[in-house]
Order: sequence, then C-alpha cells, then structure tokens
Amino acid sequence: MSCPADLASVMRGLDPRIPISDTLYHPQRDGRGRPGHDDGMARKSLQLGRPVPLPASPKAARLERVANPHPDTDYVARFTCPEFTCLCPITGQPDFAHLVIDYAPGRWLLESKSLKLYLASFRNHGAFHEDCTVGIGKRLAVLLKPKYLRIGGYWYPRGGIPIDVFWQTGRLPSGVWLPEQGVAPYRGRG
Repeated sequence: MSCPADLASVMRGLDPRIPISDTLYHPQRDGRGRPGHDDGMARKSLQLGRPVPLPASPKAARLERVANPHPDTDYVARFTCPEFTCLCPITGQPDFAHLVIDYAPGRWLLESKSLKLYLASFRNHGAFHEDCTVGIGKRLAVLLKPKYLRIGGYWYPRGGIPIDVFWQTGRLPSGVWLPEQGVAPYRGRG
C-alpha cells in the first residue's frame, strides 16, 4: 500500500526523534491472506500483557502496531477517550477533552494498550488544544499508514470558550460505513 500524498507531507513535517515502535507483532500469513503459523515474532517486546510504567512525556511514549488480520477488507476502527487531559502551556491549569479517533487500517492496527499509555502521557504535558489533537493524529498516521484517519478533539471550556479541533488524512474507502463521532456540541447549562 502506498501512502496518500497528504500523509507523505505529514511524515516530512514530524520530529524524527519521536520514537515509532519497531517492536511489532506480525504473524505469518498463508497464501490467501489468512493467519498461518505464528512464530511469535516480537510478541515478547510488546507492552501488552505486562506491567509498564506511565511514559514521562508524549515524546517518550512508545506507540505500537500489530498486523491487520484482514488487510484485504475495508473497515473502520474507532478509539474513544472521553477523559483525555493535558496542561495549558501558559497557566499550567488542566485541560480536558473527549477524543474520538477513526481509521481505516491498511497493513497495521494500533495496539490499544500502547495508545492508552501514550494518551495518558499527556497528563503532565503542556500544549494547546490544537497541538495535542493534530499532533496525536499525525503521529498515528505516520505509525499506521492508514487508508484514512480522522481525529476529533472536543475540548471542554476554559475561559468560557470550548474549542473543538478536527484533523484527517487519506480518503475513506468507498462503501465503508463511518458513523458520526457522536459527541454533542457543548451547550453549557442551556
């Protein structure tokens, strides 16, 4: 699979020091694309299934991918993080968001424990809403090389103004059902 043109530009713009995991679980496949003999390659080095300390920062976090067992099928996977937190880079006050990440995988799936650790690493990290939302989306796009990826960051108000941030890359495969992200606009007490 080749990267979408806009993904190539994203990859050029990212900090090359950001670790992209080279510890990937990739089972052997038979000639028809089905899982075959599993040689356990790299399984031991995944963070999954063992205690792992919380990364000190998003840059220190290790995102991991695993082989897609259905690379010949177009579908969407969704991750929802309703309690995302980070810090305002100016005041140090906490910011809260509801993140929704949708992607149409190619060869790779996102390993969910590594995503949980990565998102939790923002808890003591200072960044603006736009930086967090777009930065997360770009890092996932570089790691997974998906056919399509979108992230919605629905931020709770600070200073009386909620900020919603949206970013996407690639094209949704034809005929794939992509539901709305389902997060209601902020209404306050209205």
